[in-house]
Amino acid sequence: MADETFPGWHGTTIIGVRRGGEVVVAGDGQVSLGQTVIKGTAKKVRRLAPGGQDVVVGFAGSTADAFTLLDRLEKKLEAAPGQLTRACVELAKDWRTDKYLQKLEAMLIVTDGKTLLVVTGAGDVLEPEHDVAAIGSGGNFALAAARGLMETDLSAEDVAKKAMAIAAEICVYTNGNLTLETIRA
Repeated sequence: MADETFPGWHGTTIIGVRRGGEVVVAGDGQVSLGQTVIKGTAKKVRRLAPGGQDVVVGFAGSTADAFTLLDRLEKKLEAAPGQLTRACVELAKDWRTDKYLQKLEAMLIVTDGKTLLVVTGAGDVLEPEHDVAAIGSGGNFALAAARGLMETDLSAEDVAKKAMAIAAEICVYTNGNLTLETIRA
């Protein structure tokens, strides 16, 4: 359900790349309203540490909705320490069945350095087949670029950076101001 108060909000490209024992999550900084860039330096990739665990999350969609989901994810991780997939499945179940949470408009890429997941409000918890996940307005551009770059010897960080640069050249809702977090297994 779109927010009628702010029609046409766009922004965000987030990518997660797993390679060589590490996962890199990168996000651009652009938030747009229609054809206007509202902000170019938003930080959409965060490091969480619930109960001493190290988890990196990138989000696309409504910022307030994403922060609500990040709070819920932290609680799920505290309840299931070291079990990222279980915590994400529990979050997705709540998100899908709770009437309040169902209205949240966001998507998440979540990793603990071993597991890389995409979590959606449709109840999906998906692990990518090719060690690359991407979400947001420019997600498909970044995903396609990264899949091609995975055929090279580039590091996870270099794949993420180059894929985001390609997405920024194609997608008008993506810019080159990156926030990048690396986490090792």
